[in-house]
Amino acid sequence: MIKFVVKISIYYLMAKAKYRYNPHTLSYDKIERTLRDKIVRSSLFLGAGLVIGVVIYGLAYTFIDSPKEKQLKRDNAQMLSQYVILNKKLEQLATVMEDVQHRDDNIYRVIFEAEPIADEIRKAGFGGVNRYKELEGYNDSELIIKTAEKLDKLSKQLYIQSKSFDEVFEMAKKKEEMLATLPAIQPVSNEDLTRMASGFGYRTDPVYKTPKFHAGMDFTAPRGTPIYATGNGKVIKADAASRGYGNHVRIKHGYGYVTLYAHMSKMAVKVGQKVKRGDVIGYVGNTGKSVGPHCHYEVRKNDNPINPVNFYFNDLTPEQYAKMIELSNDPTQSLD
Repeated sequence: MIKFVVKISIYYLMAKAKYRYNPHTLSYDKIERTLRDKIVRSSLFLGAGLVIGVVIYGLAYTFIDSPKEKQLKRDNAQMLSQYVILNKKLEQLATVMEDVQHRDDNIYRVIFEAEPIADEIRKAGFGGVNRYKELEGYNDSELIIKTAEKLDKLSKQLYIQSKSFDEVFEMAKKKEEMLATLPAIQPVSNEDLTRMASGFGYRTDPVYKTPKFHAGMDFTAPRGTPIYATGNGKVIKADAASRGYGNHVRIKHGYGYVTLYAHMSKMAVKVGQKVKRGDVIGYVGNTGKSVGPHCHYEVRKNDNPINPVNFYFNDLTPEQYAKMIELSNDPTQSLD
């Protein structure tokens, strides 16, 4: 456009002479123009042309896209649609991740009796400075930032889940060891289920005749009947006491489990001694607060008493186990 205006101006300067009709002489007089007049007129013409050219160029730039701009707009539209698709895929992956986390906490870690991962760890934010400041200021900044946030969150959850599976894998390798340490048999021989005298829960105290929480199970047996370790472990206490538990042994099995065997007539192990499931650790007696020869047996997890009946899965058939549960729920009087 500018080149065209310049060419017109040059043509105007080089145009042939012009004439004006003179009515007085009835003839044409040649118009004489000075160089200054020619330059002024050409400048005005050139300026007007430039203004018109700029206006036309501005209108074209504003309302008509160049091929490059059209291509950029197509690229931006395509990128925006890809972000939308990516967001949907991230939402689907987040749903899958929630399912994996649920199974990890409620199946895998339960199998190995491990604590679930706390929500504040799984869902912890990033905090601190604005991580997405460089993504602000664009037309689609909100969509881009949300996508980046979802991706970062999913990446962190994947990392935490990966570490959890590493722990589960290690626990799986130790499964055999763990199963051997669990208290999984009865502390005295009881094939016909006739020796279980009192179960876990509130029972009548044999001395004070008032309801009292009974933290274990009582097994009646003749004095001198062998008492067995119910799982592999290490003896952490072998005390002789005149009251309470009387002669009693405590075994630490690991994984938070400790078992207690009370009212023994004689102890057969010492503190620090390692024992295996089925080893004789003492003999039934009537020492301590007891109204008859029996073995008071407790199972504790993280120092909290739990019902021992839940652990007799190694030496009872399903029918026997159902019978044992029925007997243990009978609200009889305890023997200690």
